[in-house]
Amino acid sequence: QKRQRYVEKDGKCNVQHGNVRETYRYLTDIFTTLVDLKWRFSLLIFILAYALTWLFFGLIWWVIAYSRGDLEHLGDHTWTPCVNNLNGFVSAFLFSIETETTIGYGHRVITDTCPEGIVLLLLQAILGSMVNAFMVGCMFVKISQPNKRAETLVFSSHAVVSLRDDRLCLMFRVGDLRDSHIVEASIRAKLIQSKQTQEGEFIPLDQTDLSVGFETGDDRLFLVSPLIISHEIDERSPFWDVSRGQLERDDFEIVVILEGMVEATGMTCQARSSYLADEVLWGHRFTPLLSLEEGFYEVDYGGFHHTVPVPTPACSARQLAAAAARRDAHLYWSIPSRLDEA
Repeated sequence: QKRQRYVEKDGKCNVQHGNVRETYRYLTDIFTTLVDLKWRFSLLIFILAYALTWLFFGLIWWVIAYSRGDLEHLGDHTWTPCVNNLNGFVSAFLFSIETETTIGYGHRVITDTCPEGIVLLLLQAILGSMVNAFMVGCMFVKISQPNKRAETLVFSSHAVVSLRDDRLCLMFRVGDLRDSHIVEASIRAKLIQSKQTQEGEFIPLDQTDLSVGFETGDDRLFLVSPLIISHEIDERSPFWDVSRGQLERDDFEIVVILEGMVEATGMTCQARSSYLADEVLWGHRFTPLLSLEEGFYEVDYGGFHHTVPVPTPACSARQLAAAAARRDAHLYWSIPSRLDEA
């Protein structure tokens, strides 16, 4: 049975919150709630916010005109209405739009003999400014979100395990398709795997850090061309005792997170991807992409996901280190004995 992903390849998290009883917390931060909504719901709320306020105040303008008797003296030039040229609900609705959007065509205008109309005019002008500030700000933040920028940050389709400087390393490749760079880019990796503690407690989807150079600063990336991110499998690595055969039987997921600041907007951007156990190729290496042309370096993204098999021991990193230690010990003791013979 194929393992259910915790994070999809495109970075979407497969986690849904159920049985949330304190839903009022979403209303306490209504601005973030509106920004997080899907576009179709955001546009619907944007249209309704304006349409309902126009209809609401248009109805009040019509009620004022009706209660004052302005609609009964439409042809009487000696009568001073609250709003000139307001002859029905449609004209009241249009006057409401002109007032809230400050269009001011000049055909309909409030008179100074209507104090309740002056109060309503002030109220609608203030409320209309608040609606404009809130909804326009919400749409601006939603449009300027850096989520789309993350789509041009690509991860290799597979991760690989091979030797680097006689040490087993888990590697994957990242790249940026745009010419504008990600400033202060950093990379992290998490191992998602269920485990059971010594006390018998079962921890589903336990998260363990995979070191990708935090101690040495190698996790800070200068992402101008595609880079190969390496996790050295040492004593602190959760893959220390994992061999090739065990890797094929294991059930885990590696989540990689690339963060940085968009150079054009200054906003923080995050791109995510993941690798299941069957997407980790043992004994493979990524093909080179960078070539030197006349006056510049060229990156061939056509081979971004390509790997080639290389000779790699099938044993675990612990067994490989033990074998290297025995070999070094043998050399250490054999050299003096050969000197004695000489």
